[in-house]
Amino acid sequence: MALAAAAVAAARPSPTGLPRPLCRASAHPCRPRRCRLEASLSASTPAPAPATADEGAAAGPCPVVRFDMADFTVADRVSVGLHGRSDEMLFEATVRDPSSELYGSTVVLRQLTSSQAKRRGRRALEVLKKLARRQMMYHSYAMQVHGYVTPSKAMEEGDAPLVLVHGYHGSYSLRHWLQLSDWLPTLEATLALDEEQVRRVGDDSVGGPAVTRQLRLIRILMRDLLIGVNYLHSHGMAHTELRLENVHVSPVDKHVKVGILGNAVDFHDNDPSNSTIASNNERRKMMIAFDMRCVGFIMAKMVLRELMDSSTFQKFKSFLNKGNDPSCLREFLVPILSQNSPSGNIGLQMLDRHWGAGWNLLALLLATKSDKRISCVDALRHPFLCGPKWRISPTVNVVRWGLGSTAVRLAEDYIYGHHQRKRLAYFIELMEVLNPSSKTENWLRLLPGRWCLLYCTGRHIGLTLRQPTPRVLISDAFLTFAQVPESVDPVLSLTSDIGFKIMPESDWPHDKSGTEGNLSVTTSAKITPGRIYTNAEDSTDSRITTSRYLGGKWGKAAKMKELPASLPTASVNVDEDEVDVSMSCGSTLNVKSARNVLQEVRTQTPPEMFDLSKIVCGTYIDSRLMILRGVNGSALLFVRSNHTSDT
Repeated sequence: MALAAAAVAAARPSPTGLPRPLCRASAHPCRPRRCRLEASLSASTPAPAPATADEGAAAGPCPVVRFDMADFTVADRVSVGLHGRSDEMLFEATVRDPSSELYGSTVVLRQLTSSQAKRRGRRALEVLKKLARRQMMYHSYAMQVHGYVTPSKAMEEGDAPLVLVHGYHGSYSLRHWLQLSDWLPTLEATLALDEEQVRRVGDDSVGGPAVTRQLRLIRILMRDLLIGVNYLHSHGMAHTELRLENVHVSPVDKHVKVGILGNAVDFHDNDPSNSTIASNNERRKMMIAFDMRCVGFIMAKMVLRELMDSSTFQKFKSFLNKGNDPSCLREFLVPILSQNSPSGNIGLQMLDRHWGAGWNLLALLLATKSDKRISCVDALRHPFLCGPKWRISPTVNVVRWGLGSTAVRLAEDYIYGHHQRKRLAYFIELMEVLNPSSKTENWLRLLPGRWCLLYCTGRHIGLTLRQPTPRVLISDAFLTFAQVPESVDPVLSLTSDIGFKIMPESDWPHDKSGTEGNLSVTTSAKITPGRIYTNAEDSTDSRITTSRYLGGKWGKAAKMKELPASLPTASVNVDEDEVDVSMSCGSTLNVKSARNVLQEVRTQTPPEMFDLSKIVCGTYIDSRLMILRGVNGSALLFVRSNHTSDT
C-alpha cells in the first residue's frame, strides 16, 4: 500500500466504528500469540541487535518487543496532549493480546513516515536497549518504548512506515497542564500530594497560600525532570529535545516522563578518526549544557506562566540571544510581567523567595557560556529546589547572590526609615567583604555597560517636606562606562545621565505629569588597584572607612569570623580637566528657570552623580550589581541595566 493511501486508510473509520489498522494485520488476526522478541524491521529499517540478558542485579531481557496490528484495538480519537511532528501519525490503542504483559493497557502507536522520522524511531529503540541495565529508572523518568509493529508483507519494504509502540501517560503534556485555568489543583490531585509525597522535596505540609502551593509543586516537577535528565547524562547520552510538549506527568507512578528518546545523542563520537579524549570531553560538555539550557526554559515557563505566550517568550529569548547576562533577567522581566499584575505576580514572588534563589538557579541554567551552566546534580542541591526541612550549606556564590537580592528588594520595597537604612548599609558592607572580582582586570571586564542607581547610603532629600520652585521629580539616574578606543592605558569614558520631570506647581502631589528633561555629565577615568581599610586607626592611608563586624547567619555562611584589615578595591581616577555638562528639556526655559531646575536636580541626587570626581573607588562588582564609594564614605548601589528593560 502506498504511503499516502496508508495514512488515509488509517484515519478512515472501519465498519465497526474503529479506525482501520495502520499496517495490514497478519493472515490470522484473531489467533492468540505471544509478543515476539524482535528479529528484524525491514530492509530499509534495520532492527536493533537481538535481545540479550543483562548483567548485574537489575539484569533482564531486552524489552524491545515486536507486535502485529492484530494485537491492538485502535481508538477512534487521540488525546490533545500527544505531541507529534508533521511526518508522524499518532493513534491510541489498547493491547488485546491476552498473552502479552501489556494486555488491557493503553499504548500509543506512533507511525513514522519520512526517512528522518524512521531514523528517530530506530534511535529510540537503540536507546531503549542501551538503558535496559537500569530499567526501573528508565520506566520511572522516561516515556517507555515497548517495541514496534511488524510491517505487512504486502507493503513495499522501501515505503513501509515504522510504527513505534510506547507508553501512554494521560491526556495532557506538561504544556497542556499549565494552560488549564485550574491547573494547580488538578495537578495536585493527579500527583495525589500528601505529606508523604511532599517529603520528596523537603517539606512536611500540604496546602497553604497559592505561592507556597505552586512553589512546592514546581519543586516536585523540577526535581523529577532533573533526575530523569541526569539518568540520561550518567549513561553517556543527552536528550537534546526537552520541551514542555515532550514532558508528561504519569498519574500512575506520579513521576515526570521525558519524551521518547528519538533524538538522544551519545557523548562520544562514533567516528574513530575524530574520537579523541579531548574532543569527546568537549562534546560531552556541549551536550550537557544544551540540555540544561532546555531545562532552564522549562523552569521559566513553569514559574512564569506569562512566558507560555509566544510573543512574551520571544522577548525573553531575544534578551538572552543578544548576549545579555541571565543574572539580569529580573530587571528585564519585572516591568513586562508587572503590567497585567498590579497586585503582584505569583511567579516573581516565587523567584524572589529565599533571597532570590529562584533567579540564581534560572541564571545558572541559562548561563551564556556553556561551561558556566549548572549540572543536574548541583541543581538538585540548589536552595530553590530544597524545602524548608532540608538542611543545606549554600555556597559562597549563593550567599553573595542572596545578599545582593536582599539589598535590591529592600531598596525597592521600603520607605527609608532609620531601621531600613541601617539594614541596607549592613548588607552593602557584607557584599564588599565578599567581592568576587577584586582584581583590576575583572573590573575592566565587567565595568563597561549601563548601570542604574538603585540606592545611596548618603543623605536623601525629596519633595515631601520642602516646597521648592520648580517641583522636580527625579526618574532614573544612570552611570555608563565605555572603553575609550585606541587608548594606551585602560581609560574609560564615564557618563552620568539623570532623568527628571518638571511638574506643575499647583497639583504636583497628585499630578505627576510634566515636562521631561535630562542632565548629562561626561568625563574620563582610569581604573587602578587600591585598598580600603576597615579599622579606623588605619584610615590615614584611605579616604573611606568601615568598621562593621561580620556576624550573624551571613557571616556563618561566608565562613568568616571577622573582617580583614583591608579590602582590595578599584580606584577610580577621574580626569577633572575634561568634564562636559549638558542639560536638555522638553520646553523652553529662561536662564533663571534653568538654573533653578539644575539646582533642584543636584539637591535630590547624590553629589557623586553630578561631580564624578567625588567617586573614589569601586568596592564590589559582579555581572548584575556594583558598589562605588564616594569621598565622604557613602556607598552607591547600582544594578546593571540594558536598553530593552529601560524602554
